[in-house]
Formats: sequence, C-alpha cells, structure tokens
Amino acid sequence: MLNEVIKEKLLKMYNKVRELEGKLVDPKVIPNTEQYASLSREHSALLPFAQKFSEYDKLLNDLKNLEELKNSRDTELKVIAEAEHSQLSEKLRKFESEIKYFLIPPDPNEGKNIIVEIRAGTGGEEAALFAGDLYRMYSRYAENKGWKTEPLDSNPTGIGGFKEIIFGLSGKDVWKYFKFERGIHRVQRVPATEASGRIHTSAVTVAVLLEVEDVDVEIRPEELRIDTYRASGAGGQHVNKTDSAVRITHLPTGTVVACQDERSQMKNRAKAMKILRAELYERKILAQEEAISADRKKQVGSGDRSEKIRTYNFPQNRITDHRIDFSIHRLKEVLEGDLDELIGKLISTEQEEKLSSIGI
Repeated sequence: MLNEVIKEKLLKMYNKVRELEGKLVDPKVIPNTEQYASLSREHSALLPFAQKFSEYDKLLNDLKNLEELKNSRDTELKVIAEAEHSQLSEKLRKFESEIKYFLIPPDPNEGKNIIVEIRAGTGGEEAALFAGDLYRMYSRYAENKGWKTEPLDSNPTGIGGFKEIIFGLSGKDVWKYFKFERGIHRVQRVPATEASGRIHTSAVTVAVLLEVEDVDVEIRPEELRIDTYRASGAGGQHVNKTDSAVRITHLPTGTVVACQDERSQMKNRAKAMKILRAELYERKILAQEEAISADRKKQVGSGDRSEKIRTYNFPQNRITDHRIDFSIHRLKEVLEGDLDELIGKLISTEQEEKLSSIGI
C-alpha cells in the first residue's frame, strides 16, 4: 500500500491537472497564445497521470464499498463481495506499483530527437565490422519501434564495416530508449579476418547526442571554417565528380564535423551543421554535468563516452551490461534488433534509483 506521504504527493499532482484545466478555459488566458501553448503542453504531459489517478481513486472507492458489503448479513452477497474485493485488491496493488513512477520529475530531454555516432575503436578492421553490426542492430530496433532513421555521414570500409557512421533518429521516446547506449561497446569473437580461430577483443564507441535547434546553441558565422572536397567511397574511389562533401570546423572549440553522403553540397552542409549543433550542445551539457558529477554516480552509468558499458561475448552467446551487472544469453536476437529486454531493465533500474533519490 502507498503511504500517506506518497498519496498526498499524487493528490497534489492531480489537483495541478485540475488547476491547469481551469486555466485553459479562462477567457483571460485563451487570447495569450504563448501562455496558452505553454499550459497546453504542461497539461498534455500530466494527462496520462490524471487518467491513471482517476482510475486509482475509483478503485479505492469501490474497495471501500465492498468492505461494507463484506459485513453484510446476506451470506450470498457477502461471498460475492469477498470475491470482488480480492480481485480489486490485486488490481489496486498493480496500480500502486505503477502510479508512483509518475512522481519522478520528467526528463527535460524527453521528446527530443537524437543523433547517434558509432566509431570503430581498438581492434582495427574487426572493430569496423562490429560498428557495422551495431548500426544494423540499431536500425532494426528503430524500425521495430516505428522511428525514422536518417543517415548523416559515414566512412565505410571495404568489407562491410564502418570506421565511423552517424545517423539521426526521430520518433516517440527515442531519447528515452537510446540514452543508455552511450559509451564503449566491447565485442569478443573470432573475426571473419582471423585464420587461426583466435578470439579477439575489439571496441566501438557510441555517442548519443540531442538534436537541437539554433536557439539552443549560438553559432556565429565568423566562428566557422567551411571546406569543400570531393566525396569518396570505401577504398578511396571517387563517388562524385564535384566538391559536394563539406567539412565544418568550429574555431573556438576546434570541433570538426563532415558530411559527404549527399550529392548536393547544400544538403551536406545542412547535415553537417545539424551534427555540429548536437556536438556543441553535448559539450555544453557535459560541462554543466561536471559540476554535479557526484549525482551522476547515482544514475545508471554516467553516459560518458569513455565508459565501458557492455560486452558482446559471441563464444558464450552472452551480452552483459556492466552498469547494472545484467546478462542475457540471446546475443543473436539482440543483434537482430531485439533490445527491449536489455533496455527495459536499464529503464526500470533508473526509475527505481530516481524514486529512491526523492525518498520513495
């Protein structure tokens, strides 16, 4: 059963929804489009909770009525009331286990689209091949979720791998599910290029950046150096006879991004700017988070690019997430895009830790 403190917090949230609904029909508020839009967004975010709380409140009232019927002198009515009371009590326990999660403060990045960067690390050609495996895994996972994948830039190798591949993801809850992928992914397997059958250990880094608008990061034109060059494919062969590829250098930070996937220089430039904004915003966020590094240790991993988060062990058909010490023996299925069990465990662990941090 929920304690009185939690119930009081839930009721306060519910009253907030009722207050917002009153403001949304206030003749003084409706003409103020900016205020009205802000209140509408806040109300929409809280509406799922309000619906859940209404059901919860009804359950409590129904149980209270059944408590009275259980004391009835009518034997038949008493038996029916006891059976219904047992069913509703079980339903109430389920509601209480779910509704408390609404007390977790919303992630300010919820609803934002992302940019994913996969780069081959230690391991040479084998690392590049695994970078390709991760890209296919994420692409299939995104397809299963109904998200849109947009290739932004890539540096393929000759045998199907990638030294680097960058792509955008847009859709419902992309940040919620992908934020846990940041860090070093280690693979242990016999490479296709290994003749002796010896197991190699390679690594790939994954960065997950928030896609941001111009208003989130200020970039002055004079801070940019923009170079164009001919795009080339795997092995160095030219795939375009014009200087369509674009490289942008942000002079104050030394950040360099490039894009050559499109045949149009204008499109490549737009994509490169999208990546640059995401990179600079990531720098900004990391700088802010350094000041609260102690708090980050309470989270499910720090999300730092240098942190080894997961090992893919092919001989044992095992994937281990080191942040929560959780392993599953379904490596093939996961690489085919079935990430729900793994990411679901990360989400639930994070939620429990956040509840704990607010005293619930």
